[in-house]
Amino acid sequence: MADNTPLYPKELSWLSFNERVLQEVEDESVPIIERVRFLGIFSSNLDEFFRVRVADVRRVATFAKGEEKKEHFAELLDRINERVLRLQRRSFAAYTQVLSDLDKHHIHLVNETQLTARQRQFVENYFHSEVLPELEPFFIDDRDTMPLLNEASIYFAIYLQLEDGGERFAAMEIPTDTLPRFMVIPPREGKQEKVYIVLDNIIRACLAEVFRNVLPIARAEAYMFKISRDAELELGEGITQNIVDRVAKSLKKRKQADPVRMAHDAAMPEVLLNLVKKKLKMGRFDSYTPGGRYHNSKDFMRFPADSARHRYRPLKPIPTLPESESIFNQLRAGDQLLYYPYHDFRAITNFLISAAIDPAVREIRINLYRVAKNSRVVAALVNAVRNNKKVVAVVELQARFDEQANIHWSNELQDAGVEVIYGVPGLKVHCKLISILREEDGEVRYYSHFGTGNFNESTARVYCDFSLLTSDQGLGRDAFNVFQFLQQPHLRPDYQNIAVSPYTNRPALLQAIDREIEAARDGQRAELFFKCNNLVDEEVVERLYQAGRAGVQVRIIVRSMCSLVSDVSENIRVISLVDKFLEHARVYIFHNRGEEQIWLSSADLMTRNLDHRVEVTFPLTDERHRQTVKKIMETQWCDNQKARVLDADQSNTRIADFCGKGDKGCRAQDAIYRYLKRRAAELAPAQTEEVG
Repeated sequence: MADNTPLYPKELSWLSFNERVLQEVEDESVPIIERVRFLGIFSSNLDEFFRVRVADVRRVATFAKGEEKKEHFAELLDRINERVLRLQRRSFAAYTQVLSDLDKHHIHLVNETQLTARQRQFVENYFHSEVLPELEPFFIDDRDTMPLLNEASIYFAIYLQLEDGGERFAAMEIPTDTLPRFMVIPPREGKQEKVYIVLDNIIRACLAEVFRNVLPIARAEAYMFKISRDAELELGEGITQNIVDRVAKSLKKRKQADPVRMAHDAAMPEVLLNLVKKKLKMGRFDSYTPGGRYHNSKDFMRFPADSARHRYRPLKPIPTLPESESIFNQLRAGDQLLYYPYHDFRAITNFLISAAIDPAVREIRINLYRVAKNSRVVAALVNAVRNNKKVVAVVELQARFDEQANIHWSNELQDAGVEVIYGVPGLKVHCKLISILREEDGEVRYYSHFGTGNFNESTARVYCDFSLLTSDQGLGRDAFNVFQFLQQPHLRPDYQNIAVSPYTNRPALLQAIDREIEAARDGQRAELFFKCNNLVDEEVVERLYQAGRAGVQVRIIVRSMCSLVSDVSENIRVISLVDKFLEHARVYIFHNRGEEQIWLSSADLMTRNLDHRVEVTFPLTDERHRQTVKKIMETQWCDNQKARVLDADQSNTRIADFCGKGDKGCRAQDAIYRYLKRRAAELAPAQTEEVG
């Protein structure tokens, strides 16, 4: 790795990604309720950013050896905080504009000063009957200690002026875990409108009542704040402890981890702000984010306005595999490629449901990383055990922020008789595999699933991911061998068709890039076309620079972090796409001197995915599906409505800004849906003949 390799800081690149989300809030062509939802996504993203990425930088800065190294990370934290503050100011302006635009659609989000007499009476009644019993204020004067605060909650810091001229300071959790954040209140007389008030403002309207019969209060003011804690799990050695106990214990510690950020109302009086900071014991490398009156805008992801007119039209998933035909017969007739949310995820649940009751199926193996709350996938596995199948589930307990849910699922599966394993010590299991063994004509055949996304019915409605269902026996043996490795990590299977992290993914990827470099140097056509969530691995970035300098045409679609600086070579171009669905698939295409290779993968181009996880990259060999993936990729590359150029400064200039007025518009996600519907209609007669 060259010391002078230009790398855009990944943390700043992540903030550039969240700016793209904020651009959707600011875009008046986006339906108004969708803009509200994007505001919630922006806020939720920022919370996770501080809990994970800023916490990592802070940890390194705190324990870095040598003043120069310590100052480097301190400077990075300063740059992060400066960028966050700019984004926060924009988000507050966007929030104000969104409120104004909601008003135009007769949807009003009011505060406590805007209530009519009838509305105020309604709010006061609701406060006394529902809210007041849930409130538990505590004083935070110098003589008082601050109790442990929950980072998932929002709090009021409260200034109390007493009738005798004295002052008291208090804090209080806003009980959004037991009461809705948004409350519908009566409209104004004679108006056809929807009116909402947030729980925070209901409390503000009646704040003095909280301290009833306790203090003689002349004035009470409340200012919101929230904290973010370091989300790193410290599992320790735990030789005598099983992994479930270690993760559970570490989750308890996470709740007590150091705060890394405090976001607060910029109007909070300095004396109160300083007191809260002091009580939280925040230090040199911690972040303070002044903002508007409201925090936890992530709640806007569930804004209750129900008008379909103000949302994107719901997508009707394209059916794929006829449920009236045997799934195994259909797969013997040919591989099936699905692309969510355009295709119906029920194809996967039906695959498992069929396997669970098919008398010929002997074994089912599956990776579970994140599953839906009411998972039909899990239900199918449990039913398979009832039908005397051997079922093995690899449950990843360290799927960040899903650890508690995965402990629950692992216990439920074990109670049902599923053999649950937790993968390989030191490696997260992130691959998306299903391996089914079925006895046919006295022989065992493999039926397999390879994918880029999780087995999650909920996220499959909004995450763009590929699934390959196949009866290819070579791929099937490889998938089965991955599970053998996970059950017996001392084994090192020889995979014939796939690449598997942490052993063969990196070398396979680098060798494929090198082949393009060699072709370019030989004067032949050389192209790379990648799509991933994150591109931050230094060795991969350096090899892509080499490719660009050698004359390889490099095109990259990156959703989130990108450390590659695109102006290193005129042959490298990078775009990002943010629209109504989250782009989550990983696709790697190599020209390969005319013998084009198309790989799909669970792995992003990050060091953790290539070296510290179990990931699977698999080839597409069916020409129909290769053409489908190429069409999808080219359509996304041609997007001139929702795509942004990732230039050297990652300034997020929309490609639309470069287009002339006469240019034909291409919105990739809409165009892909139309293409896949046509494709399904074309293939349906042929598939019926093959299956019949």
